Amino acid sequence: MAWRSCSVLFRPTGGALFRSSVRGGRSVPAVYLIVVLCVSTRWPHSLQQRCGFKKVSRKPEPKKLEDPGPAHTETPKAVVQRQTPTPTVDRQVPLRSPRGFGRLVRPFFFTVGFTGCSFGSAAIWQYESLKSRVQSYFNDVRADWLEKVRPQKRGDVRKEINQWWHSLTEGQRTVTGIIAVNAIVFCCWRVPSLQRFMVRYFTSNPASKTLCSPMLLSTFSHFSFFHMAANMYVLWSFSTSAVSMLGREQFMAVYLSAGVVSTFVSYVCKMATGRFSPSLGASGAIMTILAAVCTKIPEAKLAIIFLPMFTFTAATALKGIVAMDTAGLVLGWRFFDHAAHLGGAMFGIWYILFGHELIWKNREPFVKVWHELRTRGGGGGRGGAV
Repeated sequence: MAWRSCSVLFRPTGGALFRSSVRGGRSVPAVYLIVVLCVSTRWPHSLQQRCGFKKVSRKPEPKKLEDPGPAHTETPKAVVQRQTPTPTVDRQVPLRSPRGFGRLVRPFFFTVGFTGCSFGSAAIWQYESLKSRVQSYFNDVRADWLEKVRPQKRGDVRKEINQWWHSLTEGQRTVTGIIAVNAIVFCCWRVPSLQRFMVRYFTSNPASKTLCSPMLLSTFSHFSFFHMAANMYVLWSFSTSAVSMLGREQFMAVYLSAGVVSTFVSYVCKMATGRFSPSLGASGAIMTILAAVCTKIPEAKLAIIFLPMFTFTAATALKGIVAMDTAGLVLGWRFFDHAAHLGGAMFGIWYILFGHELIWKNREPFVKVWHELRTRGGGGGRGGAV
C-alpha cells in the first residue's frame, strides 16, 4: 500500500529579524522555500503480508474427491507453513454501505473534544507559566550570584548543554520535544516485533478497527527517514516565527489540534471516495503552521532555495500550495494525502482569521475558574489575579 506523504519546506533566514517583523510590522526579509514532494513509498510484499495489508481472501471452495495422484516429496515444515493462515491486522475491507459515514461520528466528537482540551490545557499552561515566572524571579537572581562566586569548571558537559539550550530561540526550544517524539516513533518502526502495533495505532485509516487514537498518534509517525527529516526541518526552521506570533502555549494547542483536524478531513475524503489506505506524517499539522504564518504575514518574501533569483510573497505561495492540493484531490492523485494537507491549510487560515478571536481570546472565564479552583485547593481561600 502507498504511504501518502508530502512535505513543504520553508527555511526562514534571519530568525530574529523575522520575529521582530511579526511584532512590529516592519519589513520582512526573504524566506527561502523548498517544495519537496515525497514519492509514495511502497512496502515489500512480505512486509505487507506481515502487517495485514492484503486483499480479503476468497472462501475456499469445497474440495472434490479425486484419485490420489503420484506422491510428491514435501517437508513437514512446508506443510505447516502452507496450512497456517497468515495473521492480519486491520484488513482493508471496502465500506460500500451508505451507512459507512456513521463510522465518522466517533472521530468527529474526538476531534471536537481533543481540540477543546488542547486549548483548555494551553490556557492553564500559560497561567501556570506566568505564575512560576513571578515566583522564580528571586531564585534566578540568587542562582546567578552563586554562579559568579562559585569557581568555574572547564569542560563541564552539563554547562555546555545549558549554554546551547539557552542559545536557542523560544520556538526552537518548543519544537525540540516534538522532534524528539517523532524520532522515537521512527525508531519504533524499525523494530519488527512492533510492526503490527505501529500499523494499528500510528497510521490513520477509516477502515481500521482503531479510529480515534491514530488521528493524533499518526501525526508523530514517519516510516521514511527522508519524510521525517524534511518535516522536522520545516518545523525547526519555521518555529521561531510561528511561536513568536502565537506564543508557546497557543502554538502547541494549534499544532496538536491541527494534526487531529487534518486527519478527520482525510477520513471524510476517504469515506466519500471509497479509497482506503493508511496515512501517516506531520504534514497536515505543519501545513496549518505554514498557512497561519502566511496568512498573518502575506507580504513576506519567499524564494525557492535552488532558484533564489525568483521571489514571491507568502500569500502567493499559500495560494499555490492550496491550488496544487485541490487539483490533486479533484483529479484523484494518490501519491499524497491531499485531503489532509487541505484540511491543515484551511484550519490554519481559519484560525488566524476567526479562531484566534473565538477561542484564545475568550479563555479568560475558563482561566478564572481554574484560578479559583487552584487557590481554593491551596487552602488560602483568597484569589488574586496573576
